Amino acid sequence: MTRATAVRAVLAVAVLLVSVYISLTMSPRLGLDLQGGTRMVLQAKDSATVKADRETTDRTLEVLRQRVDSLGVAEPVLTRSGEDRIIVELPDVQDPRQAAAVIGRTAQLSFHPVLGALPPGAEPEAKPETGEKRLLLPDEQGVQLDLGPTQLSGAGVKDATASFDAQQAGGWTVSLDFHKGAGKDWTKLTGEAACHPAGDERRRVAIVLDEKVISSPQVDPSVGCQVGLPSGGTQITGSFTAKEARDLALLIKGGALPVPVEIVEQRTVGPTLGAAAIDASAQAALIGAAATALFITVIYRLFGALAAVALAAYGVISYAALVGLGVTLTLPGLAGFVLAIGMAVDANVLVFERAREECQAQPKPTLRSALTTGFRKAFSAVADSNITTLLAAGLLFFLGSGPVKGFGVTLAIGVIASMFSALVVARALTEIAAGSRFVSDYPGVNGIARPGGVRTWLIRKDPKLFRKPVQWLVVSAVLVAVAVGGIVVRGIDLGVEFTGGRLVEYSTSRPVDVETARSTLAEAGFGDAEVTTAGDGDISVRTGKLDNDGEHALRTALATEGGETTKVRDELIGPSLGDELRRNALIALAVAVLVQLAYLAVRFRWTFAVGSVVAMVHDVVIVVGAFAWLGRPVDGIFLAALLTVIGYSVNDSVVVFDRVRELWGANRKTPLPTIARRAVLQTVPRTVNTGMGALFILVALAVLGGDSLADFALALLIGIVVGTWSSVFTAVPGAIVLERTTNAPPPAPGKTNRRGRAPRRDLADNGARV
Repeated sequence: MTRATAVRAVLAVAVLLVSVYISLTMSPRLGLDLQGGTRMVLQAKDSATVKADRETTDRTLEVLRQRVDSLGVAEPVLTRSGEDRIIVELPDVQDPRQAAAVIGRTAQLSFHPVLGALPPGAEPEAKPETGEKRLLLPDEQGVQLDLGPTQLSGAGVKDATASFDAQQAGGWTVSLDFHKGAGKDWTKLTGEAACHPAGDERRRVAIVLDEKVISSPQVDPSVGCQVGLPSGGTQITGSFTAKEARDLALLIKGGALPVPVEIVEQRTVGPTLGAAAIDASAQAALIGAAATALFITVIYRLFGALAAVALAAYGVISYAALVGLGVTLTLPGLAGFVLAIGMAVDANVLVFERAREECQAQPKPTLRSALTTGFRKAFSAVADSNITTLLAAGLLFFLGSGPVKGFGVTLAIGVIASMFSALVVARALTEIAAGSRFVSDYPGVNGIARPGGVRTWLIRKDPKLFRKPVQWLVVSAVLVAVAVGGIVVRGIDLGVEFTGGRLVEYSTSRPVDVETARSTLAEAGFGDAEVTTAGDGDISVRTGKLDNDGEHALRTALATEGGETTKVRDELIGPSLGDELRRNALIALAVAVLVQLAYLAVRFRWTFAVGSVVAMVHDVVIVVGAFAWLGRPVDGIFLAALLTVIGYSVNDSVVVFDRVRELWGANRKTPLPTIARRAVLQTVPRTVNTGMGALFILVALAVLGGDSLADFALALLIGIVVGTWSSVFTAVPGAIVLERTTNAPPPAPGKTNRRGRAPRRDLADNGARV
């Protein structure tokens, strides 16, 4: 064992021990779509006197935090998003009506002197000194009260509690305790009111909440003029119910919001749906990972089995990273974690295929030297392909929202963990195994000393792929035209996330067919609702603008036919937020194209970069067109899948062009079509084996993941198949056609190997090894 191998082995063991410890001692932080609950996005609005900026939004957040804490919700999460948005997550809250009513109220509490009562229709006189009209509000009995200016605000209230008072007619009251300075203002206000005779309207004090008089009691006759009530506190009466009294105390105690807030997004997920998604994803992960491990073991024998061990290590490391960093694991994030398992074998496949080439090129290479050369030559392709995937993950995080951000974080952690598992864990295991004489002497055991079946078949057939590259571009153009036809003819079914509106899924105790549910809801006044079936016989209802009370009425109407009706999923997106999300989705796709183009242009030739980006756009259009033909919704999770397809497409193109660059640099006088054919034939085994690893996982997700993950898996299945095609038959022919239009020289020769020779060719024009 060399010193470098020993260092890798020690580092791998240390990281694995830490990862196992974290996995066993810490619990994952589940998003609301996995544990059930309600998520709201609140938009702060400018008031008449205060602008909704970062500072006022932060103050608003603190007030909301006090209100949410008083609701008794376990482990709520409140964070500011951008300049003027607040994200509120309430675990286990299935009916958001009460929470929304309490959270969204501005709760501007104020105390006013009563200047008199006006008959119906009368207008208050203007103030002689300013010309402004006085505040005119009805009291509890509907009498119009002419109120003076605010003498005391809710900011002066120290505490508010609801209590039952048997001496009051209603029973329930709200007791207020004032801060020291505010208590003096209260004494002054009541002392001035006490100067008027008993029964006079001016002896009353109006307590106003959000421009509504909630109580306007007369000051007791025993209170003397200019003496007032004690400064300690007071009591609000008003025939409250227990719930009304508690909510009022909660609003007053929480304080007034500095600016009004509007609910622009609301999602509610039932706990059963979250549990089912976790179980389905876990099953998909186990089955897909087992199939992937078995596949690479069959292909690469012992070294494949060691790569499977490294794959298991990847799963432990990435899970521990998610838990240790406190990343919230959402449903798309969980799917991304499962998907990354399938993609984690890519680096190992690249290395093993390179090592196979080295074993075939050299007369009597040692297994260790072939493996070392494989790691060295595969590093540039591994680095470039993973960087492009990280770029896609970054776009998901910065331009996505909600669960899509979680997917971006999970994907980024997965990429880093997969590189560690391939370049450290797998390398340490395979180098230790390569040092065994038994493993070296028996090519059928180690799995890389003999060429694979795909490579042997390609050498024998030696297909002439790029004699007429335009023909391949025509085929790709036809596929794109079919996809565009689907977009034009069928249209894109944008989800509620991009259009605004409300989407609710219900589970009923009695089966209800779509037509019955549609007619029932139409009779209840929801004639414009779109009713469809969801998974397992559930009913999905999509409407335009619908508040929480309307949703409750809708559920009640559906229960008349379906019996006990349980809300499984609820998404409310405001129209302004829908426009913004749709705009951000287009920006994300445009930025993805530009960023990938810039990176590839720096790393490769500009013609290679344009060919890769054309293939990427080709894949995006076909995936969107396929969803249009199939009538599947295009939502935020689809966007996450689409940006992952972009990363995968560029990943494939990078591997091919990396080999083109290497071969062309060593054979500068050979025509590019010949070089491209050799590069494609040499990289096809890697493309096939990596694609199969990802397909096992995605098929498992599509079959076992249910409706919540089926569309995600379907988009990636289509994207991987199309991306594999385009990296060979769109990107490469496109680059060849572009090169013909320029007179640029071939790339500089690649780095020489240790013997001083330029990199060798694996496949000559006639398919023989040289």
